[in-house]
Amino acid sequence: MSPHAHIAGVFEHPGRTLPDHTVAQIHAEVAAGALADAGLTFADVDGFFCAGDAPGFGGLSMAEYLGLNCRYIDSTETGGSSYLVHVQHAAEAIAAGRCSVALITLAGKPRTGGAGPGASARSDAPESDFENLFGLNIINGYALAAQRHMYEFGTTSAQLAEIKVAASTHAQHNPNAFLPTMVTIDEVLESPVIADPLHRLDACVITDGGGALVVVSPEIAASLDRHTIPVLGTGVGIKHTSGGRIDLTHTGAVISGPAAFAEAGVSPTDIDYVSIYDSFTITVLMTIEDLGFCPKGQGGGFVSDGALQSPNGILPFNTDGGGLCNNHPANRGGMTKVVEAVRQLRGEAHPAVQVPDCKLALAHGTGGSLATRMGSATLILGRDD
Repeated sequence: MSPHAHIAGVFEHPGRTLPDHTVAQIHAEVAAGALADAGLTFADVDGFFCAGDAPGFGGLSMAEYLGLNCRYIDSTETGGSSYLVHVQHAAEAIAAGRCSVALITLAGKPRTGGAGPGASARSDAPESDFENLFGLNIINGYALAAQRHMYEFGTTSAQLAEIKVAASTHAQHNPNAFLPTMVTIDEVLESPVIADPLHRLDACVITDGGGALVVVSPEIAASLDRHTIPVLGTGVGIKHTSGGRIDLTHTGAVISGPAAFAEAGVSPTDIDYVSIYDSFTITVLMTIEDLGFCPKGQGGGFVSDGALQSPNGILPFNTDGGGLCNNHPANRGGMTKVVEAVRQLRGEAHPAVQVPDCKLALAHGTGGSLATRMGSATLILGRDD
């Protein structure tokens, strides 16, 4: 397909503990970084996109704080997948002539005084009186999904640990990674159980930080002295409890993935690299199945024996260390999934984990919880040679 938009700039905040920053400051720093990466300035931005992590009146407050003169604004909120949804919306807005340079930002401080994990779930949500009564939280919700997957398909804790091992193998090459030390399967299994069957090392890190993307029109992309990344396909899907008839063994990727592949005109076998939201190891395993990289129930075998490790695995993933080892700013990991996918396509990942001749990459974000309701978003990104 002829892409309607290109990702021209990306930036990931190097900080993981930022006690002296405000959330607005982090938004500003990542915005400046992404614009500089694209070779653009704040004066070029005519579209701004943010989610629930933005302070004040969201886009209105941040547009003023950043000095933006916008003719398009979007504050769609789907949790950790928001920023991938924003890429889709930016591409649509650009195609409609609503804007030509879209800035997308994320920032948060869950490690040094900001909202903790799960704090974005509103207490006045219609489901809260039913679920909070029984003590459902983020961790035990994901454990429910893992337990059910193990029951249905024979998945093991050691297979889940393979995902953490792959992430840690990559994180050792990232100087900014929060957990840069390699771990073994045994070390994952020996870490404390936090909610059976999930161990502490099955869970993501909690960090301050943020990231930003700059999405531009094809005309702007052609004018830049920068390797831009065409957005080839996008997909969004919502999965919820269906009034109690929920299947805990699948994710919203069963909806978002096929839509993105169809729009891009490619299939899972064409993908060279994947960035997959990794709030927990079970999130990755189920997402890989639902995106079509292996049949449902066979994810445990698929991820074993170094399959996810770059550069030689059959499906290199999260080569920055991901949320499991690198960072999870504002408890929202979708932004950095796009950032690392762009690095891979540009050939700018660390040499030890760079996928050779990476031409097609997939980035996937999950918002919400595997056990209840989630907004999933998938992007297929290419290389503009």
